[in-house]
Amino acid sequence: MNQTVQPGSRTGTVSIPASKSQAHRLLICAALGQTPVTIRCLGISKDIAATIGCLNALGAEIAVSGDLITAKPIEAVPEGLCHLPCGESGSTLRFLLPVAGALGASVAFHMEGRLPQRPLHPLDAVLTAHGMTIRQENDLLYSSGQLCPGEFSLPGNVSSQYISGLLMALPLLDSGSALTVTGELESAAYVTMTEDALRRGGVSLRKAGSTWHICGRQRCQFPAQLSAEGDWSNAAFFLCMGALSPEGVTVRGLAPASSQGDRAVLNILAAMGARISVENDAVTVRRGELNSVAIDAGPIPDLIPVLSVAAAGAVGDTHIFNAGRLRLKESDRLRTTAQLLTALGGSVEEQPSGLIVHGAGRLTGGTADACGDHRIAMSAAVAACICESAVSVSGSECVSKSYPRFWEDLDALKGGTL
Repeated sequence: MNQTVQPGSRTGTVSIPASKSQAHRLLICAALGQTPVTIRCLGISKDIAATIGCLNALGAEIAVSGDLITAKPIEAVPEGLCHLPCGESGSTLRFLLPVAGALGASVAFHMEGRLPQRPLHPLDAVLTAHGMTIRQENDLLYSSGQLCPGEFSLPGNVSSQYISGLLMALPLLDSGSALTVTGELESAAYVTMTEDALRRGGVSLRKAGSTWHICGRQRCQFPAQLSAEGDWSNAAFFLCMGALSPEGVTVRGLAPASSQGDRAVLNILAAMGARISVENDAVTVRRGELNSVAIDAGPIPDLIPVLSVAAAGAVGDTHIFNAGRLRLKESDRLRTTAQLLTALGGSVEEQPSGLIVHGAGRLTGGTADACGDHRIAMSAAVAACICESAVSVSGSECVSKSYPRFWEDLDALKGGTL
């Protein structure tokens, strides 16, 4: 499907959907908990639907009615092989692989898109060393065996999702375990989100240095009603639109003190020269004199495509570094971000682990291929704010992975001027 976005800035107010990252964690912890829970979750994306489907296949009873999700915990894993439909959700697969082992389940994860090519090492080796059997056959990943407690160690520079998955799985085991992260922990805020969800459910975690000590036989005990915060990752697209708009854009439903790492978008836009105001759960961003900055992608990999568009709307060379992991996302995001800007008349240099965006304040417009990547599609829409002619986004339906109503929310904003 193609989506045409007219050129010029946007202005208005958007209510952002719930955090995909937080919803994954709350759903998994609820399914592994003690009592039924109702979670208010504004907007159900394909990735969240994948996690729900997998948890139901493991024996939970989770149902969606509008913006409310009711979750009855797993009491017993079904006998035989459980088929878990992950879709393209890396979070679903990486979180639930150790959880399946903690439950002693035999499962077949069904993977789509680029997910079969995305890495699982060294998580798979660590799980195998602790009692699990894992093998991949094309787009199926088979897992069986009982995960055993003990000493676990993972590097911090591969994927924080490996660490989060183990933190959710280890409390279920019969006795205590220790999880040590070696080296620098990238995307640390995502691990903090996992800790927050577990502690919200009363699970005891003790951290000493780079090691978590986790007692066994713990299951979450949530309040009967929960709410997932607004999603800073998805809000970033509209906040960057605001940075390219003299009138500005307001995003509602955000928690300014959230542990979501992608709220760092505000600090980066402020450093570029955007004008920012915060009132309760509403954040407004307006254009200022935008200048180039240096951006460390390590803590905020999901923000890089849209921040690259904002950089094209600034003046000067923005250097994006420590971004090698972006090559292993739904697309090779360094390449597809560079292709996006180039297709729309921008100037960018692709490097092995980064980008240099030569900002000129304007783009020409044209056709952008989303390459099956939701964040590239939404970044193309943001780019239209600084284009001289319309932007046609091919494959625009891929936004359903994280933000199904993105195009409707975009259409609700008023058009401005270049």
